[in-house]
Amino acid sequence: MIPIKNKEGIAGMREACRVAATVLAKMRALAAPGISTYDLDQEAKKIIEGYGARSACYNYRTSRGQRPYPAYTCISVNEEVVHGIGSIKRILRPGDIVSLDVVVEFNGWIGDNATTVRIAPVDSSVDRLLQVTEAALYHGIEHAKVGNRIGDISHAIQTYVEGHGFSVVRDMVGHGVGRSMHEEPQIPNFGRKGTGEKIRPGMTLAIEPMVNMGTHRIETLADGWTIVTADGKPSAHFEHTVLTTETGPEILTIPPA
Repeated sequence: MIPIKNKEGIAGMREACRVAATVLAKMRALAAPGISTYDLDQEAKKIIEGYGARSACYNYRTSRGQRPYPAYTCISVNEEVVHGIGSIKRILRPGDIVSLDVVVEFNGWIGDNATTVRIAPVDSSVDRLLQVTEAALYHGIEHAKVGNRIGDISHAIQTYVEGHGFSVVRDMVGHGVGRSMHEEPQIPNFGRKGTGEKIRPGMTLAIEPMVNMGTHRIETLADGWTIVTADGKPSAHFEHTVLTTETGPEILTIPPA
């Protein structure tokens, strides 16, 4: 069953998403040449705690026996798609791109968002990858309308990305979010129109295109978490948490002005 948020739940999601968006914005401002991904993660930890929130990533695991996730945010550089773990040895340098994924729990509710940052200057083809991925996110959000189906979101993202010569990751998907980080429904970044669950008011959906420059295939590194492109080419990731309403989708992960 897909959780539907009532008035109280929507208020809680608004607060959690506002915190998540603010943390991501501050983290993004710190991403610059010379900083290690470990230091960037530790700074994010301080920011999260400063808002009275906690990282929903830290110590997270998807199955029994899996190593708990050891970082407070996901920081993925270049060919790393998602779930990159901050490392003192990984220093950001000009030409890199870095995907920052912030998930926080605040007063029992989860806010989830991500962006990919350019460490300038970047190659024009990489810049285009980021432009297309971010635009694909908004194309997907446009279709998160009451009465549509989840497949309409998926189809919009896939056709936009593939129409620009890139590929969507097929083994990782968006998802519902609320009391827990991963709720129903799953939201693939590929699919057919008119398929999947019907969209109703009160859903909160983490829509997140993960787009590769080359093949859609991915691999997992020996740390058990970091996902990389199978061909070593760059990948980009953009994400918002969206509330579905009778008047259209509302992006919850917008930082205060």
